[in-house]
Amino acid sequence: MITTASKRGCLALMVAHCAGMVDLVALPVWVGTLMAHYRFDPQQAGGLATIFLVGAVLASAVLAPRFARLPRRLVAVAGFGLAALAFFAASAQSGFGAMAGLHALAGLAAGSALSVTHGTIARSANPHRLFALVGAALGVFAIAFFATVPPLLATLGGPMLFRAFAVVMGVAAVVALLAFPQVDAPAAPSAAAAPAVPFPRAVWFGIAGIGCMGLVQAMTFAFLERVAAARGFEAPAVAAVLVALSVVNLLPAPLAALLERRLEARSVLLAGPVLQALGVAVIMLSTAFAPYAAAASVFAAVMIFAHTFAFGLLARLEPSGRALAATPAMIMTGAAIGPILGGTLVKAVGYGSLALAAAVIAAVSVLCFRQLPSPRAALPQEMPA
Repeated sequence: MITTASKRGCLALMVAHCAGMVDLVALPVWVGTLMAHYRFDPQQAGGLATIFLVGAVLASAVLAPRFARLPRRLVAVAGFGLAALAFFAASAQSGFGAMAGLHALAGLAAGSALSVTHGTIARSANPHRLFALVGAALGVFAIAFFATVPPLLATLGGPMLFRAFAVVMGVAAVVALLAFPQVDAPAAPSAAAAPAVPFPRAVWFGIAGIGCMGLVQAMTFAFLERVAAARGFEAPAVAAVLVALSVVNLLPAPLAALLERRLEARSVLLAGPVLQALGVAVIMLSTAFAPYAAAASVFAAVMIFAHTFAFGLLARLEPSGRALAATPAMIMTGAAIGPILGGTLVKAVGYGSLALAAAVIAAVSVLCFRQLPSPRAALPQEMPA
């Protein structure tokens, strides 16, 4: 039996996480391609990314409460396979309507697969450490993505982006078919009735706080490349920033694993939104390249580091796996609003408006995280063996 503790099972979860979280890596290129190659305005380009993310949210919201009863390998294989077909079909389209429908289908499919992936990670022996490992894999994936896809776009055009997405989803489907793991232990008898048991109040606040961070992440990340173009920064320099960002993203997940017992999860989560908002202010308000480059290079790392601690804490507070099977919903609810909200603000007011919006959303996120229990209250609740 392949479990999350086995090398094959761990590899499958790493690949599945990278495919399902492709937006966390590709969003600047995604929105930039829709604007530069397909000539959509910021609102339309952000709207298409939002449609994908809304599909992922809906799929996760529907499947997460049923996590314990799902055929998880089948859902992962079918989800990634269908997403691959949808993205390949999108590569042959140019109209907004057709693209919107295919983005929705891809989001529903990929979100279903990602939901069972995160639920399986949550039921592992050490969710914090395993989530850190798949987060590190996402950093490696980001380097490969930025090293290969932008040059291909420059020579082969916008459709190449969606073909690349199709390849990523197809690989994830094959790997899931061969090695998607079982959870490390069967649910306890009491867990069978878990869907009828409400989540602890703190879990909902944690979900809301992470959703707010996801909103700021997507709202900013979607226009990371476009704001640089608007400021007149050279395209090769901006491309170098994206590569640097992907290299930096290798660090936060392993660092979060090393610091699991040295830093309090609640303290990390209280600091995360503040640092995130400061990063947005520098990125969106700076007229010099150096501050922009520095802030952009570490921007995604803040979210990855904080989310690893949030995942581990929520897994202890709600050990059935249902809450974290909804990880795509909690992350992508905010992320789904982000591109369309960011595009609307940019279109109406300008890039500087994103800094103010980020500050307001960060304040809400901090208020949510303040409701989480102290470590002494949370740590005794361990995952089932």
